[in-house]
Amino acid sequence: MRARLFATLLALSSAPLLAQAPVSAPVSQAHTSDLGFTYSLPVDWETVDTAASLPAVQQQVEKSATSDEEKKGINCVQIALTARHGTPASVVVVVALPFACFGQTLSDKDLPGFAMGASEGIKNTFDIADPVYGAYSLGAHSVWIERATGLLKDHHEVKYTVETVCSVLKKGAVCWMTMAADQDALQTFENGAVKLDGETATSLVPATAFAKKP
Repeated sequence: MRARLFATLLALSSAPLLAQAPVSAPVSQAHTSDLGFTYSLPVDWETVDTAASLPAVQQQVEKSATSDEEKKGINCVQIALTARHGTPASVVVVVALPFACFGQTLSDKDLPGFAMGASEGIKNTFDIADPVYGAYSLGAHSVWIERATGLLKDHHEVKYTVETVCSVLKKGAVCWMTMAADQDALQTFENGAVKLDGETATSLVPATAFAKKP
């Protein structure tokens, strides 16, 4: 499955949330996935139910698929968490690809190629500028990160920071994404505590994430 299709699904699932009202209970302190990860947001971030809209988004992305493998990957993708906060809205989306459904596993060597597709997918929704990249570790897990400036196509009133973080777990690949309308939202996204395959980290994105390697 080409990484850009995964990323396109991520972007298309995220963008509509900027215009939607929150419709469910506040996010709990820690959201836990059966794929082996936990991610925390403050309780004043509210979830948006995307279950009804996901099949339509998958169908849209599937039009770009060129193989049965890509179509299978698209249909296996799960939106593990969607949340929004503030006005203008900042959004956090967590998307995962379970290996059991996909029928294949990814490893750390696949992470850069898998994650690099994010910028192409996001360009379907945003005009992107000034991307920067980083790589770091959370315990035994390699993490890839991209940060860029994003302007919604045809709606350039608000400048967003678009940040995507991806890693490979034992049971699946996962990407966390934010479209942050302000610095507070970006810090909230980055400072969310995570647990990956039982290993706990105090924040998803450490302060050194974009530090140049010697």
